[in-house]
Amino acid sequence: MPHHEHHLIDNIGWLRAAILGANDGLISTASLIIGVAAAVATRQDALIAGSAGLVAGAFSMAAGEYVSVSSQSDAVKADLKREAEELGSDPEGELLELTNIYIGRGVEPELAQQVAEQMTGHNALEAHARDELGITDLARARPLQAAVASAIAFALGAILPLLVIALAPEAHMIGSVLIATMFGLVALGSAGAVAGGAVVWRAGTRVCILGAIAMGASAILGHFIGASL
Repeated sequence: MPHHEHHLIDNIGWLRAAILGANDGLISTASLIIGVAAAVATRQDALIAGSAGLVAGAFSMAAGEYVSVSSQSDAVKADLKREAEELGSDPEGELLELTNIYIGRGVEPELAQQVAEQMTGHNALEAHARDELGITDLARARPLQAAVASAIAFALGAILPLLVIALAPEAHMIGSVLIATMFGLVALGSAGAVAGGAVVWRAGTRVCILGAIAMGASAILGHFIGASL
């Protein structure tokens, strides 16, 4: 019976897009709301600004992720096409190249040649994609999946400060959003650390410091702009 082990690296694809999107949604929307509120704006103004930030940010994240991962996908396809052409035009040279790869990884020359021949016989392109180019099923780019995950994650992250601004007393909007956002960042940082096998407190501290800087800068800028208008 086949034995399958679950490794933390299996989570990297979706985890990266989800955590990045949620963090961006939470920090950017909270910073936007705090900046607007610091300009002595009303709850309605802050809600409108935050809602617009949620929609714009989600689409921006999706578009950016789609373009970025599509470029990666195009590069992978180009490499695979070139490798397939080389396998067709010079199979012996490609076999020698694969053999040398295994030798370079510590396999004895005779055994390396046997392995290369068997791998080539099974699926030459797959062997070269994995061992020469470093392309595996886990590493293959999935633009649409990354775009959708980023947009959804951004929107979920942005919802928290919007809910807080809608429910908190108007006199304490900034403080309420700040506290809720810091708790949200701790949760996101901890979740990412647990899923990725990292140190929880370090990940949570790092994201909280960066979030606090972003919100503080937005509050200062909003206050001075509001005072000058």
